[in-house]
Amino acid sequence: MARTPTIPTPTPSAEDEVLIREIDEAVREDALYSFMRDHGMKVLGVILLGVAGLGGWLIYDHYAEQALEQQSEALISALDYAQQRDFDTANKKVAPLLGADASPGARAAARFIQAGGLIEQNNTAGAANLYKMVADDAEAPPALRDLARIREVTLKYDQMQPADVIAQLAPLAKPGHPFFGSAGELVAMAHLEKGDRKAAGMIFADIAKQEDLPETLRSRARQMAGLMGVDAVVDVNKLLKDEGVTTSDDAQATGAPAAAQVR
Repeated sequence: MARTPTIPTPTPSAEDEVLIREIDEAVREDALYSFMRDHGMKVLGVILLGVAGLGGWLIYDHYAEQALEQQSEALISALDYAQQRDFDTANKKVAPLLGADASPGARAAARFIQAGGLIEQNNTAGAANLYKMVADDAEAPPALRDLARIREVTLKYDQMQPADVIAQLAPLAKPGHPFFGSAGELVAMAHLEKGDRKAAGMIFADIAKQEDLPETLRSRARQMAGLMGVDAVVDVNKLLKDEGVTTSDDAQATGAPAAAQVR
């Protein structure tokens, strides 16, 4: 059988390689020229819009930061005047922060300052209304809204029905919530006024078991839970130590009499 002859592949010369590269570059330049001719204005427009948008954002950010600094200075100045019991000047300082142009946080803080001044002047009704405005402001920071709700209920507690107190503060009166101690105590007292000693005792017990709460609040809650017939003591030995009572284990370790005794 006859063999098929093999045709050698020609090797391009150096001149051919240079020519190929020049043609390739020319094709690319022509393609780029055609693209810029057809879409250059669009590309330029997008670039200009991007630059303009970046510049506008930087300008906005600059003025927004300046506005926040001015609001902070106004709040600090108002607090200084309030501490000096010059409540009229304090109110004038925060008045510009009550408008729609102010940040929600600054607006809420301004109302807190005004409410504090009204409380010092024994105008609890006016202070409660300001706290209610903060609590009902959907734009205000959640923590300030919760705190304002607690303060509003605290000021109006004697005029409120126990069921209303429970309805308003029940979402805050749960272990783990930042304001559980304050809200829980109010809700527990409302349950007690309704005659539900079991519910009140359970909340008092939960408060007493929260180690991150102030000891004065925990001690008061522990006593209230005991009155309701609910055990609020988790570690008896630790409680006795906190109360300054020597336990039998401590006595054996120190060689003191085995009976528990007050230090």
